[in-house]
Amino acid sequence: MKELVRNEALLDTYRQRARALVEQMTLKEKVSQMVHAAAAIERLGIPSYNWWNEGLHGVARAGIATIFPQAIALAASFDGDLLERVGDAVATEGRGKFNMQQQYGDHDIYKGLTFWAPNVNIFRDPRWGRGHETYGEDPCLTARLGVRFVEGLQGHDGKYLKTAACAKHYAVHSGPEDVRHSFNAIATAQDMWETYLPAFRALVQEAKVESVMGAYNRTNGEPCNGSKTLLQEILRGKWGFEGHVVSDCWAIRDFYQGHLVTSGPEESVALAVNSGCDLNCGELFLYLEQAVQDGLVTEEAITEAVTRLFTTRMKLGLFDDDPDHPYNQISYREVDSPEMRRLNREAAERCVVLLKNEGGLLPLDKRKLKTVGVIGPNADNRRALVGNYEGTASRYATILEGIQDYLGDEVRVLSSEGCPLYRNRYQNLSQPDDRFSEARGVCAESDVIIACLGLDSGLEGEEGDEGNQFASGDKPNLSLPGRQEALLRLLVESGKPVVLVLLSGSALAVNYAEAEVPAILQGWYPGAQGGNAIARILFGEANPQGKLPVTFYRSDEELPAFTDYSMQGRTYRYMTQEALYPFGYGLSYTDFRFGPVRASCGEVTEAGADLTVTVTNTGAMAGGETVQVYVKAERPGTPNAQLKAFAKVFLQPGEEQQVTLHLDQSAFALCDENGAAVVEPGTYSVYVGASQPDARSVRLMGRAPGKLTFQATGRVIVEG
Repeated sequence: MKELVRNEALLDTYRQRARALVEQMTLKEKVSQMVHAAAAIERLGIPSYNWWNEGLHGVARAGIATIFPQAIALAASFDGDLLERVGDAVATEGRGKFNMQQQYGDHDIYKGLTFWAPNVNIFRDPRWGRGHETYGEDPCLTARLGVRFVEGLQGHDGKYLKTAACAKHYAVHSGPEDVRHSFNAIATAQDMWETYLPAFRALVQEAKVESVMGAYNRTNGEPCNGSKTLLQEILRGKWGFEGHVVSDCWAIRDFYQGHLVTSGPEESVALAVNSGCDLNCGELFLYLEQAVQDGLVTEEAITEAVTRLFTTRMKLGLFDDDPDHPYNQISYREVDSPEMRRLNREAAERCVVLLKNEGGLLPLDKRKLKTVGVIGPNADNRRALVGNYEGTASRYATILEGIQDYLGDEVRVLSSEGCPLYRNRYQNLSQPDDRFSEARGVCAESDVIIACLGLDSGLEGEEGDEGNQFASGDKPNLSLPGRQEALLRLLVESGKPVVLVLLSGSALAVNYAEAEVPAILQGWYPGAQGGNAIARILFGEANPQGKLPVTFYRSDEELPAFTDYSMQGRTYRYMTQEALYPFGYGLSYTDFRFGPVRASCGEVTEAGADLTVTVTNTGAMAGGETVQVYVKAERPGTPNAQLKAFAKVFLQPGEEQQVTLHLDQSAFALCDENGAAVVEPGTYSVYVGASQPDARSVRLMGRAPGKLTFQATGRVIVEG
């Protein structure tokens, strides 16, 4: 079925209808439509509409909805099909809630069909508090998963959008949070086109994302929401974007209050609209009426912006009384349904990464256990399930609750908080470490200890979020905060087997755990069903299959300055040191064998190449594995091997599957100093396997990826 966004004749009809409606409005009425809380225009039959809604990993901030794993967790699945299924589920619940709310005249914030998701910024620095909203540090992974999530949100109907997605925050945005309203992110053309822009381009050109949100910061001197380079030359010029652009919330006032590029509100709103920003999250665009009178912006520019906005509303079917509109039939009963809960648990299971499993400690056999100790500040912490931009679940399952429910009366479960997430005591009148003796007592009585440590969204998140203990939301370092490592040492010194479950939205430097703890799971913020999913993994009902979408460093001392937006020394693509746990790494309870890799050709050509490998599950448990393809240009000064394709396979014991992945010519290209993507003559190594080809990954996985060699005979400019 044709997608609406590719049906040009239908698009023209919607644009014409939108233009005809907008041309009936007065200037004041047009301006009233350019803020997120758009007013009703009763004389034209236009109801009020609030553009601001959030759907990062579920419908957020408007009552009951399914809370799926946080975006960084979904990224660990390396599973585009899963991302589209989750996106479609979010859209289904969004439509179900919208249809119900419309019946009662509720047009409030967080009640619309325009979801400001996904966040496809690159998680370039693990200290960034909002990194868990992203799909990780790699532009290929971010682009592929972002495209599929947008396709899930927007649907595949031939006439209507299911919901409207938004690619944010365009373009160079990843902290520090505390200076984002005044910060100038300086990035070379090479880094822009090789790292910061590819995911946005993919969402615009492939997924036909309906909207794009500008970032708070300046990029190379221009405020992103008023950047002619980003919004005119690249977004609408080079990429042909036809949707609407929305500012981040209250970002336009930063033009004169933070960035100091304008003198006041009128100049600021004029700069934004003249640069191509159509919608203001905030209210400053109400100054546009005065800006037109002052000659700073034309009414035609206003008309064009509002036409884009109403085209989106037309594409959603908000002005059609169409009995065949497929999404108007979605009932509120679809929200929080048993099917949604099953998908949520499945998603959580697919996101967990097994970082270490010394001696095969996992999965645990409950038949051999009498007592299990569950210890740590994240054992029963709901906030560590959901991350930020979350909805409200009808039921939550923390790790403690998941283990209790799974074991029932068969095995005794003892628990202790052990220590707070970041403080040194629970009670102000107590001595420090006031739960340590309880933790020791639980250890003494238990056969195995499940240590539940990490972070929650009170420690990493967006600037200004209520409860951020570090004020800005960024992490000051990569260590476990507070007394958590001391608690972990106490548990290990008990002599009982310890399994560490980390809940966090970012990498932590868990060097002691890597050295001393036999089994480690990275659970991320796994959603409302997270505790049930992790319990099933701990006891072998499910097999971990996640891969790291970010690098786990040994120390923040290895990192460049947080404010430095050069990619040199950052992420697996440019780092020179060895990682604690590398990007793309993750173990399984079963074993997978990769056969020899075959290629359709050995030269880099315009047609690209097909790579074929057979993957066999040689172990005793069903599981999923990610086939990863990395390309390395074998010449000085080039990045490390970079992810260029991946695919997920699910195999029963003894089952094998042939996997074919295509590499475009562009997979061999690197950007030059002008940002042009160029294939240079020479040798290219292509690696196919279950991990990166770096030495650390090979040691941890116990096997190396297969390797092929390609030759490029001439210099080819792929794009630029």
